[in-house]
Amino acid sequence: MLRNLLRSMLLISLLLSACGGASGLGSHKLKVVATFSVLGDLAAIVGGDEIQLTTLAGPGVDSHTFSPTAADTAAVADADIVFENGLQFEPWLDALYTSSGSKAARVVVSKGITPLTVEDNSQTVTDPHIWHDVTYAVQAVRAIRDELVSADAKNATAYKSNAGVFIARLQELDTWVYVQVNKLPEDRRKLVTTHDSFGYLAKRYGFQIIGTVLPTSTEGASPSAQQVAALVEAVKAAGVPAIFGENVTNNSLLQQVADEAGVKAVTTLYTDALGPAGSGGETYEKMMRSNVLTIVAALLK
Repeated sequence: MLRNLLRSMLLISLLLSACGGASGLGSHKLKVVATFSVLGDLAAIVGGDEIQLTTLAGPGVDSHTFSPTAADTAAVADADIVFENGLQFEPWLDALYTSSGSKAARVVVSKGITPLTVEDNSQTVTDPHIWHDVTYAVQAVRAIRDELVSADAKNATAYKSNAGVFIARLQELDTWVYVQVNKLPEDRRKLVTTHDSFGYLAKRYGFQIIGTVLPTSTEGASPSAQQVAALVEAVKAAGVPAIFGENVTNNSLLQQVADEAGVKAVTTLYTDALGPAGSGGETYEKMMRSNVLTIVAALLK
């Protein structure tokens, strides 16, 4: 009798273990890591309830200067998939992945994109800020969808459905951005920003980049007095009523340029990170709409 009871208990234990533990909530969810907040938002929408998502550099955190914690190392070590932007946007990721001992698949969502380049202290560097072109966000969503479907075939229908609905919304967003930008006269479609992060926005939607206060990466050296003076003159010559700062950098130099040029400094754009909950920039779609409306309104004045 006792022997049969023990066998029954062992069988129940094995069954529970196979079903994902004593909670009985079903099989293992894919453990997914996204390197920064914009990519985390895209992965969350495509993966939905079928994945367990960790985002490393969260809202308001600059991925260029992000410093991983022990918890981040553990998340990468335990991950099945790591989604990354690539194009040197996450300079800390290789070391983090190696030190964690992770066996996760690394998926670079910018793969296949021909990147823009910018001049940074007399060097030509890659511009990693692809998400400011909505068509590249669509490409990222497709890369996320394909990897999730490959890794978790039983939930393929959900991933494909989520991605399909999301892509349709993004295609509508892309059209909406064109409509908003076309409200600006062509001679007002000129941007001066804190650092060079809007190249893809400019190329896709018809802006001209007049200049930046800082180089393409926010950890770059501060400009010289001569460079600041030259930018002030460029702003005056462009005849724009406003220049733009962002949510992940100190905008004091931008404010100085604005004051000296006699224009307004608008420092509420979301560039390398989403905003916190309730900010109006807490999702990719909201971020893009907020940025475009802010830019258009400021340049129309």
